[in-house]
Amino acid sequence: MPWIVTSKKTVKKQIKKLPIAVKESLFALLLEIEKQGPMRGNWPNYGKLAKDRHHCHLKKGHPTYVAVWEIKDNQIKLVEVIYVGSHEKAPY
Repeated sequence: MPWIVTSKKTVKKQIKKLPIAVKESLFALLLEIEKQGPMRGNWPNYGKLAKDRHHCHLKKGHPTYVAVWEIKDNQIKLVEVIYVGSHEKAPY
């Protein structure tokens, strides 16, 4: 059963400001989370930030772009993206 991936309203606004290459990486990540689950150890600088919060880099260099997501419900397999953008403003 695939995971359901949602995002906050602010994330939808943040996506509009991203460079095209970063958007493509983000959509690839979201597709992978949907099919294989939220633990994505194959992505650059993937890390578990808290019990149900994860992050990874979408683009290295300056600026570095990251995505942060949370597992909202393990039983119905629900994940919510809570941030996508530059590394400096990430909610770690």
